[in-house]
Amino acid sequence: MVHEDKQKQIMRVVEKLATNRRFHEITLDEIAQAAGVGKGTIYYYFADKDDLFFQVATSGFEELCELLKQTVPCDTLFGKKLLNACKQITSFFAARRQLLQITQTEANLAYWRKGEIRQRWLAKRKMLVDAVADIFRQGIAEGVVRSDISAEVMATLLLGMLRTRSRDLREVPGNMKNSKLLVDIFLNGVHTSHNDVTREDVAMAEIELNY
Repeated sequence: MVHEDKQKQIMRVVEKLATNRRFHEITLDEIAQAAGVGKGTIYYYFADKDDLFFQVATSGFEELCELLKQTVPCDTLFGKKLLNACKQITSFFAARRQLLQITQTEANLAYWRKGEIRQRWLAKRKMLVDAVADIFRQGIAEGVVRSDISAEVMATLLLGMLRTRSRDLREVPGNMKNSKLLVDIFLNGVHTSHNDVTREDVAMAEIELNY
């Protein structure tokens, strides 16, 4: 427990220091001083500064998985479970905006990386995707979610919407970005019931885009 607390303390300090500066501008000496530990203690928990930043960036995945596990009831129907999960993820992003920014930065870097570091990143991200995908699998089993798209793809798309809302729609009125509206748009789209757009129109548009 002491080990975990000290490690988390260092990581939260990095998160706080990165509020107004880029990570490369922060020194290990500053981190050690703010965390109240010796510089050697940082190296005890992290291989180097890059490893420290990587672990900070991916810590959100683990924390969100644990949050969903603790707060989203297992014995509820798909719709309520998905809405509850979206609310929890949104609240987490709102409270930890800097962590979200750090994670996005690392995600952009990971896209171009190869080898072990990329595989580590993908494995961490997959934890959260799988946690949300489990909800969509339940929806498929209940017959209320289409089965021709994988649960992992749906989870990835939904998480992208949640990140975008938290990052880019902060100035939008609250009633335009609440979780219920987001889930409704994700599940039902933005068309009206009397919209003239047909499935054939959508299919043709998809074909044109592919060419």
